[in-house]
Amino acid sequence: MLRAFAVAAVLATVALLGAVWFVSRSGSEADQFAQCRTSQIAGGTGSIGGPFELVNFAGETVTDKDVITQPSLIYFGYTFCPDVCPLDTARNAEAIDILEERGTMVTPVFISIDPKRDTPEVVGDFAYNLHERMIGLTGSPEQVKAASQAYKTYYKAHDAEDEYYLVDHSTFSYLVLPEAGFVEFFRREISPQEIADKIQCFVDAAQN
Repeated sequence: MLRAFAVAAVLATVALLGAVWFVSRSGSEADQFAQCRTSQIAGGTGSIGGPFELVNFAGETVTDKDVITQPSLIYFGYTFCPDVCPLDTARNAEAIDILEERGTMVTPVFISIDPKRDTPEVVGDFAYNLHERMIGLTGSPEQVKAASQAYKTYYKAHDAEDEYYLVDHSTFSYLVLPEAGFVEFFRREISPQEIADKIQCFVDAAQN
């Protein structure tokens, strides 16, 4: 009786371990980008990103479908930012150039969270001066807020005593693929080479 119970217990344990292995393996296989991911995202990648409607340098209203036609690296900032935004976007532009040298085309995108000062022309000039292919976007306060909320970013303008007020904001860069949507974010401390390598992994995985 005890022997039969022990055998049954062993078989149950084996079955449980097999089920755990199957679920774990199935879950990783279901995610085609599992080998590329280094970030843990609360709620999953599907909780970040989505449709937006903004205004480009020419004053034209564009949507996410118009902008994200190939892998895109999106950053939310503002043109009057004294240090963080120029450094982050210049880093992103360098990563874009590294990828282009490899034959991988990625679109850099700059979305302003300061629509009061960042007109389409101002944002367009800022983006172009950083990279000739960078898309600069702005919009009404409502449009900017909706885009920011879609990507779970934070921003808050200081009291505007003059035209030189600052805007507190989050500093993540977001990798978005046309078919898959948002797949990864990058922190400030990551180098251009590291970003390029990580983006290449996602782009390659998307083509498999």
